[in-house]
Amino acid sequence: MQGFPHHYLTSASGEAEGVVVVSGEGLPDLDTHAPPQFGGPEGVWSPESMLSAAVGNCFILSFRAIARASKFEWISLECKVDGILDRPERVTWFTKFNIHVVLQVPNGAKVEMAQRLLEKAEQICLITASLKSETVLTTDIQEV
Repeated sequence: MQGFPHHYLTSASGEAEGVVVVSGEGLPDLDTHAPPQFGGPEGVWSPESMLSAAVGNCFILSFRAIARASKFEWISLECKVDGILDRPERVTWFTKFNIHVVLQVPNGAKVEMAQRLLEKAEQICLITASLKSETVLTTDIQEV
């Protein structure tokens, strides 16, 4: 790992109408638009959907690192995130992220340890730690 601070440089470009293209050095361009809730088209990533996806992505990467350090065997992890954009006191912001995870572990795995590692992943995820939003984690641990 590199020393801190880390820098993540990106750019966005757009015209009066149409998509906004998000770019990063060495990364594929990503077409984005306002979400349908704000009048944008269906089927295009928006800043709102990217933020919810970043929460899920960070959760999985955090769990992966913790599980590796703990030598915990697992099979797969699915993370669904419901980012709730609301307008309390006339200010629009993400007030909550409901994070629902399904973790598949081998038969005989330590389910209690899996639960603790999932909770730890929520606590150390740097994306949610950087937001003022509430996060609520629900878990489903399945032995397969």
